[in-house]
Amino acid sequence: MYSYEQLAAWRERCQSSFFLLDTNRLRDNYERFSRAFSSRYEQVSVGYSYKTNYLPYACQCLHRLGALAEVVSRLEYDLALKLGVEPTAIIFNGPLKTAEDIWLALELGSLVNLDSFSEIAPVLTYARQHPEQTVRVGLRVNFDLTRGGVSPLQNGYGVSRFGFCVENGRFAQALTLLAAVPNVRVAGLHGHFSTNRSVGVYRQIARELCRLGKAHLGEQLEYIDIGGGFYGELPATFGMVGVPSFDDYALAITAVLKDELAETTRLPQLILEPGISLVADAVEFVCQVVDVKENRGERFVLVDGSVHNIKPTMHAYQLPVSVVTQSSEAREGTYHVVGYTCMEKDYLLQGFRGKVPEPGDFLVFGHAGAYTLVFNPPFIRERPPVLAKAGRDVVVARRKETLAEFFPESLYEFQFQAGKQEDTRR
Repeated sequence: MYSYEQLAAWRERCQSSFFLLDTNRLRDNYERFSRAFSSRYEQVSVGYSYKTNYLPYACQCLHRLGALAEVVSRLEYDLALKLGVEPTAIIFNGPLKTAEDIWLALELGSLVNLDSFSEIAPVLTYARQHPEQTVRVGLRVNFDLTRGGVSPLQNGYGVSRFGFCVENGRFAQALTLLAAVPNVRVAGLHGHFSTNRSVGVYRQIARELCRLGKAHLGEQLEYIDIGGGFYGELPATFGMVGVPSFDDYALAITAVLKDELAETTRLPQLILEPGISLVADAVEFVCQVVDVKENRGERFVLVDGSVHNIKPTMHAYQLPVSVVTQSSEAREGTYHVVGYTCMEKDYLLQGFRGKVPEPGDFLVFGHAGAYTLVFNPPFIRERPPVLAKAGRDVVVARRKETLAEFFPESLYEFQFQAGKQEDTRR
C-alpha cells in the first residue's frame, strides 16, 4: 500500500493521473513463466506479445531477460528494431502484412508466420528473386476446437477467422503453393487461438499442431508455436477459482509434444507468446478524486481518469482498487466512481462499498497492464504518463503529452484553405 504523501509526490511529478509499472513484478512473471516450460522441455523460446502493452520501457525490461519480440504489425516490428532487438529474435505474426513488410522481415532473417493466401505471393516473389537464400516461413493453422457442440473461442464464436483452414483443404493448398518454389521451406506451425484459456484447450491445440507437423512437414518441422493467451495471477475481485498456473500449462503442453513427437529424431523448438500473463498485474493506475456529489440519492466520485484507462476492452470484471485518503477517519459508504469523459457509461466502479474518498484523495487500480496503454484512445484528454519503479528509483517511462505532441504540425493542417470552387462563388 502506498502512502498519501508518496502518491501526492508522484502526481505532482506527472501533473496528471498516471500508470505505475512495477518492473520487479514484470521480471518475476517472466521468469516464472519461462522456468515453468524450460524446466520441462529443452528448446523453449518466449516471445513477448507487443500488442498487449508495447511501452518501450517494459519491452526493454523483458528483452534484457531474454524474451523475443512477437509483433503483429509493421509499427510494432519497427519498434522492436528501434529498441535494438536482433531481427532474428523477432516473430512477425498478424493477419495483415504488406508485401514490403514480408520482404523486409525475410531479408533481415525474422520468423514470419503467414496468416492468409495474400501473404503467400510476396514470399514466393522474394524467394524467386533470392534463389541463393533458403526462405523459412511458418503457417498459422485453423482447425475446429469444438467439443460436444461447445466452442471454446472467446465470445462464443464457432469459427476462428485466422489462419489456413485444415478441414476445407486450404492448409494443404498453402503447403502446395509454397513447395512450388525450391528454396521456400515451411519450418513450423503457429496455433494461436483466442479461447477460454483452459488447460484442455491448449492440450488440444498442441496435439493437433504436432499431428499436422508430423503428417505434412515430417523431419523438417523446426518449431511448434502455441501462441499466447495464458492466464496469469488473477485478483480476488475477479471471482474466478481453479485458474490454471504456469506450471499447469507447461506440464500439459510439453507432455503432448514429448508424446506425439517421441519418434522424431529431434524435438522441435517450442515457441510461446505470452502477453496478459506477464504485464496485467505489473501495472497500476493512479487517479485523484476531483469531486464527490449526490444525485437523487446516488453518490458519484469524479476522478481524473476514465474507464478507458483501466478497461479499454470493457470487460465485466472488477479490478482491485485501494482508496488512499488524507484522513484516518474516512467513513464507509456505497458510491460510483466516474471518469472525466462526457459519456454516461464512463464508470470505473459501480455500486462500490468502501471508504468514501474526499476531493484530493487517491484511488489505485490494480491489474491494469494489459491493453490499457495500447488500446487506450487519447479521447478528450491526453494519455496519462507512466512511471516505472526500477529498484529504489522511480523513472518517467512516458511523459505527459503536450498539445504539440497530441496534434503534431507534421501530421495536421491547422489553417483552413478555401478551395477553388469556393473562391469562384465569391
